[in-house]
Amino acid sequence: MEIKRLRLNACEEIYEPREDSYMLAGCVEKRAFGKVLDLGTGSGIQGIVAALNGCDVTFCDIDPKALECAEKNAKLNGVGGKFICSDMFGSIEGKFDTIIFNPPYVVSKEQKYIALDGGKNGRICIDHFINKYKEHVNERHCVLLVESSFNGYEKDLEKLNAKVVAKEHYFFEDLVVLFF
Repeated sequence: MEIKRLRLNACEEIYEPREDSYMLAGCVEKRAFGKVLDLGTGSGIQGIVAALNGCDVTFCDIDPKALECAEKNAKLNGVGGKFICSDMFGSIEGKFDTIIFNPPYVVSKEQKYIALDGGKNGRICIDHFINKYKEHVNERHCVLLVESSFNGYEKDLEKLNAKVVAKEHYFFEDLVVLFF
């Protein structure tokens, strides 16, 4: 998928956008509005797409190198925003209209690359996010969350009153974007 007007430079040690990133970016382009939190921003792709569509974006990542990368890519695309170093919602204040999160969801036994590692069931960050996001959204809101069939996203559909707004099959798994 090609997102209109988007330019990104790869940054060493930062998750380079892949199929899941572009699938999510397509949803961001169509659904994000207002005050946006791009949680786990990495290269900044999601926040940049939202900013290009007129949203007020806060880019957030636990890794200062990722924030530096996101800020460089934002400037490359002629957009700005706030850049906050935070472990999930730890340093995030206020409420948002849209929260975008492409969490580490790959199932693994040991952490090798933080941008990919979701722990033994791939749900460490997903479950933490689900338990905390309500404190950070306005009454009318949009949450876009990437999950995998290995994470059992189906159970979150009912729990979150969510719907699948994008789905792609890759080799051995389905990747989805949940909207709630």
